[in-house]
Amino acid sequence: MNEKLVNLPGPDHPISIERNPSRVIVSVAGRVIADTRNALTLREAAYAPVQYVPGEDVDFSQLERVDHVTYCPYKGDCNYYSVPAGGKKSVNAVWVIPGSISCCCAD
Repeated sequence: MNEKLVNLPGPDHPISIERNPSRVIVSVAGRVIADTRNALTLREAAYAPVQYVPGEDVDFSQLERVDHVTYCPYKGDCNYYSVPAGGKKSVNAVWVIPGSISCCCAD
């Protein structure tokens, strides 16, 4: 059996999520990929903050699902998308954590 490690945030690895009061627009090569007033800002340990954008505010027609997947013991499985309009710089640029309030994450 191949069980995945699950960790809880704590003093050694803090995670906070708060509503972003600002409008968040994600654009690549002049194309709007996401536009929302419902983004959540996730701060995790020493990593740069990232915006979680609800899936209903993402234009998935401009994204291409790729085979790349990762696992985070704090957040779970993660599936990736590339933005073809952005070329090589936008490979694996968007990720989705299945079951996480249907949010899409953009970096």
